[in-house]
Order: sequence, then C-alpha cells, then structure tokens
Amino acid sequence: MVEVTIDSFAPATPIPGQQVVITGRVTNTSTTTFDNPQAIACIEEHRLTTRAELAAIPTELEQPLQKQNDCSGLDNPASTTFQSFKAPLQPKASVPFRLVVPWQEWHISKRAGVYVVGVTFRGNPSDGNRITAGRARTLMPVIDTKPMPRKVNTALVIPLRHRPTLLAGDRFANESLAESMAPNGQLGRLLALGRQQKVTWLVDPAMIDEARRIANGYRVVGSNNQTKAGTGQQTVAAWLKAFDATRTRNPVVLLPYGDPDVASLIDAGGTLKDLVGQSRSATEQFNLGVPLFRSGLWLENGSATSRNLAAASTGYAGAKADDLNLVSSASWTPETRPSLSPSPVYDVLTPEGPVKSVRTVIADSTLTTGGPDAATANSPIQVRQRFAAETALLASTGTGSITVVALSPRGWDTDGRATTAIAQDLSLPWITPVGIDQVLPQSSTSPAVTKPPTALRSTPGLTGTQLDQIKQLNNATTTYVSLLNNPEDADENMRRALLRASSYSWRGFPDESQRFTGFELAAVNYQLGRVHLVTNSAGGKGARREIKVNLSGSKGTFPLTIANELNVSVRVGIVVSSANRPDLRIEPLETRVLAAGQKATYQINASAEQNGLIRADAQVISAQQLPVGRSQELVIQAAQYGSVGWILVGSAVALLFGTSLVRIYRRIRSERKNPTAPEPGSDPLHPAPIDPQDVATADLEAQAEVDPGGDEPNALEPVKQLRITPGRANGVPADDTAESLKEGVGTKDG
Repeated sequence: MVEVTIDSFAPATPIPGQQVVITGRVTNTSTTTFDNPQAIACIEEHRLTTRAELAAIPTELEQPLQKQNDCSGLDNPASTTFQSFKAPLQPKASVPFRLVVPWQEWHISKRAGVYVVGVTFRGNPSDGNRITAGRARTLMPVIDTKPMPRKVNTALVIPLRHRPTLLAGDRFANESLAESMAPNGQLGRLLALGRQQKVTWLVDPAMIDEARRIANGYRVVGSNNQTKAGTGQQTVAAWLKAFDATRTRNPVVLLPYGDPDVASLIDAGGTLKDLVGQSRSATEQFNLGVPLFRSGLWLENGSATSRNLAAASTGYAGAKADDLNLVSSASWTPETRPSLSPSPVYDVLTPEGPVKSVRTVIADSTLTTGGPDAATANSPIQVRQRFAAETALLASTGTGSITVVALSPRGWDTDGRATTAIAQDLSLPWITPVGIDQVLPQSSTSPAVTKPPTALRSTPGLTGTQLDQIKQLNNATTTYVSLLNNPEDADENMRRALLRASSYSWRGFPDESQRFTGFELAAVNYQLGRVHLVTNSAGGKGARREIKVNLSGSKGTFPLTIANELNVSVRVGIVVSSANRPDLRIEPLETRVLAAGQKATYQINASAEQNGLIRADAQVISAQQLPVGRSQELVIQAAQYGSVGWILVGSAVALLFGTSLVRIYRRIRSERKNPTAPEPGSDPLHPAPIDPQDVATADLEAQAEVDPGGDEPNALEPVKQLRITPGRANGVPADDTAESLKEGVGTKDG
C-alpha cells in the first residue's frame, strides 16, 4: 500500500551509546489517502549472534502487514524516533523522512550482535481505523568497544564487463559502452573503487578490445544503417588510462574472451561447446600488457555443474597452472554447501570431466545477499548493512585468520552503486582488504576436497533462436577459415566477433543479440561470396547457367572457372552432383591453391549411361570439403550414339558423297561436248530440262568406268519382279545364297 525506502543508515555499525540516523522516503502506491501519516523507527529486540541466525530471518510473513508486530515501533512520543507529516498522504504522493534514534530508545543491551531494525508507516485511511500500511527493515550490527578477536581477510572481486557493441572496424551498435565508462556510469563508478581500496578486477578482454577502438575514434551505426561520429572517445580513453594505473595495485583476472555463456554453449553441444575452449585460448593470448594477469572462469548457481566446471577449465590451448575458477557458494544448496572457514579454496570433484577435480575459489554469496526484505535486498544500503553484519559475526567468533571472497552475482548491480556500498565497508576495523592472489594457497598446500554443486539453474540461458544464430555464424566462420590456404591469414576480428556473439551478456537481450549476430553473419557471408564460380549469364555470381555437353562414347568434358576476389590465397575445389539422375559420374578433382585476385579453370570429366537432360549442382569446396557459398545449377545434355546410330550416320555420309560425285561427272561431260557454246537453259538459276536418255547414258558410262566388268542391270530397263520359290532366297538360287551372304554387310544392327 505504502512503499517505505531506507536511503541511509549511519553509522553502519554503531557502538553502544551512539545514536543512529535513518533517512528515506515513503510513497503512497495505493488509491487511498492516509490522514495523520507518520514514519516510526522500529526494532526486533532479539539479538542475532551467528550467521545461521542471520540466514534464518523470515523475509515474508503470511499475515497482513497491519497485523505483523515483528518490528515494534519505538513508542516515546517526545523522541525523534518518529516523524509526523503535516499533510495527508495522497495517492502517488512521496515525502522524505529523517529519524534520529538515541541509543537508549532501542531498549537493547550493550552486548555486541546484530539486530533487525527498520521504519514503519502508519496512518488513517479515509474509510477505516489507523493501520500500519508500510515497512522497511535493515540490519544493524552493534560492535563492542573492544577489538574483534580476529581479522577478516576480504577479497572483493569486481566484474568489469559490458554487452558487446563493436560491429566491425570502427563501427559500433550504440554508445552504451562509452556511457557506462563515464564517471557516473556503472564502469566509471566501479573503476573509482580501485583507487580507494585494494580490489581484484574480473575483466572481459573483449570489453578492453572495444574500448581501445573507441579511444582511437569510432562511428555509431543507427537502426537505418546510417552512421554518425561517436561522442565518447575522450571518456573511454580516460577510463583506460585510469584502469591501467590501478593495475599496479589491484590484480587482474581475465574472463574467457567475450565472457561466453558457458552453460548454454556446453548444453548445446557440438561445435558450440568448442567455443568455450576457443574463448579461453583467446584470453590466454590476449595482450593486456604488464603487469601480468590470470585467466579466470566465473560460474554461478545452476551453471556451476561438475560437467561445466571440468569442460570449461581444461583442454584449451595455452592453459596455465595458475588459471583461476570462481564459483558462487549459492551454486550449492544450503544443506550441501561447503564450509568457507578458514579458506574458500577447494578441489571440487568433477567425475564427469577429463580430470577428477578442479581447483576452485568459492565466493561467499551471503556477503552480497542484502536484505532482510527480498523486495529491497539489492538496494545499496541493504547490501552494505548485510556485508557489515556478516563480516562482523565472522570477526567476533572463532580465532585465527579467516579469508572470504565477495563477488556480486551476474546482473545484480546494474549501476555499480551496490558494489560501491560494499567497498565502503572495506574500511571497517576488522576487515583487511586483499587481492585474489593472496587467497590462493601455496603450491605446497593441498586444499580440502568437496562435492560438486547441486543447485538448479535459477535463470534461463540463451534462447534457442540465439543459439541457432550463433551456430550459423560459427559454421560460416569455420568455412571461411578452412577456405584459406594459410588459416593463420584469417582476420582475428572475425574469430573474436564469433566469441562476442556467444556472450553471457546477451541473456535477456534477444533483439540486440539478433542484430549483432546478424551483422557479423552478413559480413562473413560477404567474404565467402567473393570466392565463386564464374558465369556468363546475366545473373552474375551464383546465377543459373545451362551447360550442354555431348557425352560421346558415354564421356565428355566441360570447364568450370573459380574466381578468388579475396586479398589472400585460398585452396579450393569443385564438386558436381546430379539432382535428378543417379547415372551421372564425375571424376573427383583435387583442390588447388588460387592466389589472391586470380581465376582457375577446372576441366570436369563426366559420363552418363543414358541420354537426356541432367540437372546438376556445382559446389565450390574448401580443402576440408566444406561447401563455400551456395551451389551453382547446371543443365547437362547427354547425347550418346550406339553401333546402329554410327552405321546410319556413315550411310548418310556415303550417300551424300555419292550423289555429289554423279553431279560433278555430269557437269564435266556436258562441258566436254560443248566447250564454247552453252546449251540453252544453262543459266544456273533456270536450268534446262534433263533428257532421260542423257541421264541413262551418263549413268551407264559412269558405271562402266567404275566397274567395267559389272553385270549390274540397266537402271532404265523395266525391273522384272522376282518370285520367291523353294530353294531360292530373294530371287537368288539356293546354291548361290551362301556366297551372297559372304559378300554382304551383316551386323546385329542390320
């Protein structure tokens, strides 16, 4: 009904006798007006002395707020422990409060411990009696005047990461990285903490890459693909300079390049699983400069399974013995959570992996839990008071040194204010700030062993659509690299863009993820398209081209040409496959190196068993047999000739030459008879009629010259019909039949 917010609590850890000042605001979120509104300080008088009691504070009660009495209001009307507002609190109205609580008004002992205190709102609704309509609680650690029994070595690990914005070259999707690095942005606030206290930086190297490019000048690509000059160049350059300065004091742990969503990629399996190892290898090779850095892995909650821990921390190029694995204690259920005293370093068993255990630093999730009310747990003041209370109980109980690691959960502190509140507590007298390097045991010391986490994943991973897009980009990038004659010539930015596309930061941002991955996929496909088959058709690259080939004698050859328009040499080949005919056979071709800007023609040897059209696809392939670009459609005409066909063709040729020979002889004979005067009608356009007698005479004379002794009948004499009688075949006496067959041409084709 009424929202109560605590904005400040001072001092954070009072000693007996000190007054406490609480400030905040009440906001009427109901539709009811409250008369006689008041803000009143309250306290739960039960003293908490253990961390277990702290964890057991109820966060929600079943009974209505007005019937709850677990935080009793301080009842001295003459005190400043309550504040009356002059005017009724109207709907949507918001008013501030400031309460000053003298020590004696708490009505508690002077013994050290932790108390639940807060502020309640009471008023008279227009239609009812006076009620408690709002409440906010926080933790108040009360500190003894004597020194604490022991110090708490505290390593505050601060993530410096941001959602990828680099598209290509100097083109960025937006200004969000530069805005975050401004002094009042998240990364600006977090960086400032390293100047005041010793902390450990947990950095995504992909973010450093992007920041360096912005510092050199950049442009922002709008939704309409129009670009404009970026405005954050100086801001980012200043941030990088300040970051380098803090590294002389604060150790750096580099996340896998792009901070990939390890759990989603490993669950997806296949080639996506391999991206985890590639991102870790990219980090090992990253040039951060001096001083040196560690490579680290960050898993939490249900992502920190033994399978993921083993797969993501082993088996990648460049792995070092001092690589660091960070896991939140919230990854275990409260019943199975290992004790973090005196050290947070364990060998976590990984029976599903290639190694039996993995050295792991377990961050204490309760240090950043906030509370005790879930609705306001992430507010800076709640986080600060919870951190102070937890560490105070650690310091007041037990003996000997103890070390804790504080690491905020992913997505928890979007503006950096909550982490800033924790850093303020590093100055508490019982805390000694240390770096993560001081937490790790000496090489001669073996940590305790614990079972792997069992908690379920609390937040969904990358969506199926996001994973499909990453897979497409991965396949295209792999194809491009395999296409190159020297894979080392591949642009490193292309490989790194793939890793950024798989970032954990894309969780909850499907639209931005789709735009980023789509841009990178189009860029890779453009490069692949520059290695293609050359066609003469108007369609250009990849257009349909019909090639008709006569496969005489069941075989034929036709050329295909590949052009390489890249500025690097490639090794390519061609595969031709039939789309509609199983009888097409293509002799395999070897891949060959094609220099930058050059073309190469391949002679394709093909054969088919049947006539007709064959629809086929010609595909450019890399040396690893991966298809490059889309295939080229071919239409092949198979036209074979058998023995009968060849006889018919030969007969037609003989007839053509015989007829021509007769005509030539007639012309010569005619010219000899009349050498001077042409016969009437000799005009070639109007020839005179041919005398049948002349034709017969010419034929007889020609026959006589060719076969002077021939017994062939006169072609102009009437033909006598032959009669078929027994003992004769085709008019030939039976005893002459065999001889006639010997002189003829007999084949199976007739």
